Amino acid sequence: MTEAVFDPAGQPAAQPTPIPLRELLPWAVFGGLLLLLALYFVGAEQGATSLVPGMYVHEFVHDGRHLLGFPCH
Repeated sequence: MTEAVFDPAGQPAAQPTPIPLRELLPWAVFGGLLLLLALYFVGAEQGATSLVPGMYVHEFVHDGRHLLGFPCH
């Protein structure tokens, strides 16, 4: 028999429940795709592989490129 767990105010304490993998997997894939997109814009959005014309994206992520060790000059 299990006993109820109470917090200091006398209320029943919330018990954590595990998240099933099939509910977590789509969010993990979505997050991974966002990270890959960010990595592209920081690391490769320049010159011949550029999807956006001009230097706007390059200038926006310029400090991040140097912080992460990507060459750009």
